[in-house]
Amino acid sequence: MSTVVVADQVRIPSWVNDLESFRRWSRSDEYPERGWVSYLDGEVWVDTDMEQLFTHNRVKTCFTVALGGIAESEEIWYYFSDRAFLSNAAADLSTEPDGTSCSFAALAAKRVILVEGVEEGHVEIEGTPDMVLEVVSTRSARKDTKVLRRLYWTAGTPEYWLVDARNGPPQFDILRWTERGYATTRRKDDWLKSKVFGRSFLLEAKPDRLGNPQFLLRFGE
Repeated sequence: MSTVVVADQVRIPSWVNDLESFRRWSRSDEYPERGWVSYLDGEVWVDTDMEQLFTHNRVKTCFTVALGGIAESEEIWYYFSDRAFLSNAAADLSTEPDGTSCSFAALAAKRVILVEGVEEGHVEIEGTPDMVLEVVSTRSARKDTKVLRRLYWTAGTPEYWLVDARNGPPQFDILRWTERGYATTRRKDDWLKSKVFGRSFLLEAKPDRLGNPQFLLRFGE
């Protein structure tokens, strides 16, 4: 197979034909610096669209602020924002979630391994994290709600947080792992309880003083 070029931006080498070769490519200088590329159960998914500032980027930011702050104060788990690679061999998956949480306990038990880069630091999360977050965009709707929902479940991820803020009030769900698939967490006065974090969460949205949407992730016991 010859090199595949997507939207004249992303060049997928012919030797990328399984999970391990995709992972090698993702750590090479040939990997694209822009766009989102994932390996999902035997298929390479490419999204070259620019990210929506308010209904996607700002939503991710509010989760990073809240969950990152909790992680720093508790020091029992890490929260990684977007562009952190996650790979799981059982699910045949390699992608960049909008957010990923890994407990220190998962690292100690080797359920999660932080993969070192060739030159420096750590560049990839391998295994089963405690939680993943995806914010739905128009191009990613089927991937987030169907494909990744199945693959994150196959990977054994305890909680899948799914947010859709494209139309009207944002829809925020915490999906819990069960033997039959993910189950939606029931709300209590609009709050959602996370077993992973031992807290309840509420996603709020209101216009800022310029009329653009702003988002706040509230949390309590």
